[in-house]
Amino acid sequence: MIGLVTERSSVKRLVLIVALAGTLPLAGCYTPGERAAGGAIIGGLGGAGIGALASGGLAGPTLAGAAVGAAGGAIIGAVTAPRPRSWRHRGRARHHSRYF
Repeated sequence: MIGLVTERSSVKRLVLIVALAGTLPLAGCYTPGERAAGGAIIGGLGGAGIGALASGGLAGPTLAGAAVGAAGGAIIGAVTAPRPRSWRHRGRARHHSRYF
């Protein structure tokens, strides 16, 4: 029986498609927790793909790549989250601190 993916270029395309599909729902994440979770997902998928390509599909390196990618993605995602904007009251109107 022929496998689902038989050529190395097909594996690369499949990894790219899965990685892109995983990033689309995460485009609107802004809190550090959301960004960390999104970064972990993206990093885990990327690390698993790289581990699978580098090892020829062996489970150990694939899982190790996923773990390292998820940890790195979570850290980078949490650190790069935009800071929340602070609001302060001036009289009756609420003004954004960015403009004052």
